[in-house]
Amino acid sequence: MAAMMQPQIILLKEGTDTSQGRAQVVSNINACSAVGDTVRTTLGPRGMDKLIHDDKGGVTISNDGATIMRLLDIVHPAAKILVDIAKSQDSEVGDGTTTVVLLAAEFLKEAKPYIEDGVHPHSLIRSYRLAGNMAIQRVKELAVSIEGKSLEEKKLLLAKCAATTLSSKLIGGEKEFFASMVVDAVLAIGNDDRLNLIGIKKVPGGTMRDSFLVNGVAFKKTFSYAGFEQQPKKFLSPKILLLNIELELKSEKENAEIRLSDPLQYQSIVDAEWNIIYDKLDKCVKSGAKIVLSRLAIGDLATQYFADRDIFCAGRVTEEDLQRVAAATGGTVQTSVNNIIDEVLGSCEVFEEKQVGNERFNIFSGCPSGQTATIVLRGGADQFIEEAERSLHDAIMIVRRAVKNSTVVPGGGAIDMEISKYLRQHARTIAGKSQFFVNSFAKALEVIPRQLCDNAGFDATDVLNKLRQKHATGEGANYGVDINTGGIADSFANFVWEPSVVKINAINAATEAACLILSVDETVKNPKSESAQGDAAASAMAGRGGGAMRGRGGRGMRRR
Repeated sequence: MAAMMQPQIILLKEGTDTSQGRAQVVSNINACSAVGDTVRTTLGPRGMDKLIHDDKGGVTISNDGATIMRLLDIVHPAAKILVDIAKSQDSEVGDGTTTVVLLAAEFLKEAKPYIEDGVHPHSLIRSYRLAGNMAIQRVKELAVSIEGKSLEEKKLLLAKCAATTLSSKLIGGEKEFFASMVVDAVLAIGNDDRLNLIGIKKVPGGTMRDSFLVNGVAFKKTFSYAGFEQQPKKFLSPKILLLNIELELKSEKENAEIRLSDPLQYQSIVDAEWNIIYDKLDKCVKSGAKIVLSRLAIGDLATQYFADRDIFCAGRVTEEDLQRVAAATGGTVQTSVNNIIDEVLGSCEVFEEKQVGNERFNIFSGCPSGQTATIVLRGGADQFIEEAERSLHDAIMIVRRAVKNSTVVPGGGAIDMEISKYLRQHARTIAGKSQFFVNSFAKALEVIPRQLCDNAGFDATDVLNKLRQKHATGEGANYGVDINTGGIADSFANFVWEPSVVKINAINAATEAACLILSVDETVKNPKSESAQGDAAASAMAGRGGGAMRGRGGRGMRRR
């Protein structure tokens, strides 16, 4: 009787939502499959684009997996993991963001029937980890090195990698044109890891073919004062002075106070102001520089002063552009005009101001260090140029990775089919349940060639059967989907290549994400976290109102 009367123990706050057990794992898998289905159609050269309209009225057209995942604003806690792996793939490698989401969703889809049948998630996780490590090992074995080639050969090979990336983008029609541009830009910055040394400037108007690469720095004409048009707009081998100071008359502080005993002294104070600015300008001219750039404003007096002495100046240059000019020309940004020596001045072969569309650009070319490049993008609509910029970012990242990790693998689903075949063969040597799980992992890898066929409108079953047969013979390791004919073709011979690091990273991240989601069997949603913002706002209002009332009462009542 005493046992029956014991009170119920409540661990969690009232209103806390808990979901646990097998149903929770299946629910998480379903959420991730839904996310995978969203980006599924964007894969490959025939992938469709997504138009995303946000609450501020902005419109983004993209088929870049990471961009779509970021803009979808997913709220499901398990599905958010897929957003994270897409972001990590984008920052680490640059391409393969759709692939990584698709693989993770497919791994989970293959695991779902086993979970429903009562298999313990950790049995699956163990097998998936084993299969993932074997798959990565196999990619490394199949990778072909492009090391030891001449510069021209290497350029061609890198352009092929860039073209493979660009083929699935909006600018895929001009992939050869942009691929060579990207390779030149990446090779221009050498071994430097800073991606911001490659500038991408967008100018609406014209066609994609009007885009061009500057082996140096280009930036939009900054705000200018009267006298700017009298300055020369072209120099050969000029010296360049980079400043981080204002070259204009500054008024005194509002609370400054000067007491004068004689009205004549006022003139000397005004003169002192003018002498300070003229002294600064004189020192700039005496340095021998023909181009003066500053991150802060260059006023109308300074602009006219420089124009009279045939010197070009630009104020309010952005920090990023100024740093790129410094890196390219070998100059150093100065915070004072005193003691300017030749070593801090930059130089370039040609400087000119050029009209590009409706904009005017300041272009520095033939820079001595050469460690920077600028791509000026042209195109019709703003959304189109934005997507072109995202596409070029992916291509630049891929070429940088290919330069550093100089091994490539065949694309077009070839490497996925080969790993799938290898894992199926290995699965037969495993005793126990694990054989099923490794087989499921192998089957999930086939989603890439299958989706490539579906997106191009081909019969996926027919193409996959041909691929399985070809890979089973042992001679067709490089065979993948031929997007042009709807059959199969040697991806390596057709130059459909991608850096091996893309595949390794994608398999690794997708396996980790799948294992993480499978290992979660309970979700606890705290009611406080949902209403935290509302409570905070209410308490803030109450505090403000209470304070006001207290203040009023205190002022009106007579102290006793």
